Amino acid sequence: MQFTQEHDEIRRTLRAIIDRDINPHVDQWEEDGIFPAHEVFKKLGNAGLLGINKSTEFGGMGLDYSYAMVMAEELGHIHCGSVPMAIGVQTDMATPALARYGSDDLRKEFLAPSIAGDYVACLGVSEVGAGSDVASIKTTARKVGGDWVINGGKMWTTNGTQADWMCLLASTGDGPIHKNKSLICLPMKTKGVEVVKQLDKLGMRSSDTAQIFLDEVKVPQRFLIGQEGLGFVYQMQQFQEERLWGAISAVVGMERLIDQTIEYTRERKVFGRPLLDNQVIHFKLAELRTEIELVRSLCYRACEEYLDGADVTMLASMAKLKAGRMVRLVTDGCLQYWGGAGYLWESPTARAFRDSRLASIGGGADEVMLQIISKHMGTLPRLENR
Repeated sequence: MQFTQEHDEIRRTLRAIIDRDINPHVDQWEEDGIFPAHEVFKKLGNAGLLGINKSTEFGGMGLDYSYAMVMAEELGHIHCGSVPMAIGVQTDMATPALARYGSDDLRKEFLAPSIAGDYVACLGVSEVGAGSDVASIKTTARKVGGDWVINGGKMWTTNGTQADWMCLLASTGDGPIHKNKSLICLPMKTKGVEVVKQLDKLGMRSSDTAQIFLDEVKVPQRFLIGQEGLGFVYQMQQFQEERLWGAISAVVGMERLIDQTIEYTRERKVFGRPLLDNQVIHFKLAELRTEIELVRSLCYRACEEYLDGADVTMLASMAKLKAGRMVRLVTDGCLQYWGGAGYLWESPTARAFRDSRLASIGGGADEVMLQIISKHMGTLPRLENR
């Protein structure tokens, strides 16, 4: 990754917003169980940061994906995992397929205001019985006149209680489960859309995560993203960006926690000397920092290949797998060295420990990443009934 002055300017711009408009409020948002997404997204949108690699025709910067990766990495300076995750849904999970395959009218209606920060987007893929197994979703959309009529429900929907629209994956026909699904733009104020409840989670406390019911919801057929029946394919392409985003966004937060742990263990005296002076601690922190740098390097390599037009599904899956496992090791190890102080609910280690556990579950569990990697290695057994 050869960073330019433009890359550095994105870092500086985003860091200024984080320091001025986000971090001073994170503790309160975590206590409230929600953050003001429209307010935060509008500030990011005004700075051009919600459409870095999106077309200038719809308000984006028109830059390549390396600039979006820089933004995702810089989001690690936010003092929680919730807000970066919500931003990532907006930029790299709910909008890539729309930006790539949506009609011009659809992009004007949904993408442009999302890039501007006027709309908050959510992704409607996971369901109660279909999380990492995306092909098993039960939500349906059938054609009636000029509309899609949608029935079903979505679960674990980040931004769900505040979203203006959803990028919805639904089954739109019969046939093979990988070829009968479509992506549809769904305005959240449409009759029949019910936000059942905001879910009470272990971590990511200030991210509003919703369960949503869809009962005879009607939207125009023109709200279809791209071609009918290619929704699963589009979603798998979105997952490349989502998983790279998830991996690189964890790096800075891990580094910050290690730095905080160094500071704490240097000041904390045990048996008359700094805790950090114990070889087991400073060696372990050195080892963890090395592993974090390897995650960063893997993400950068995947990004470069992605820019060259390569399919980076395997590398993105490797990066997500490794980042998810590393963040668990880092948060658990640092919490141990903080001792009782780290076990307090409001400590940075406790928050990181809670937030980080999602990394090996959301966006495809570790076991799914291993399946994908095995498939690319040619070692995954074939399932004849699929």
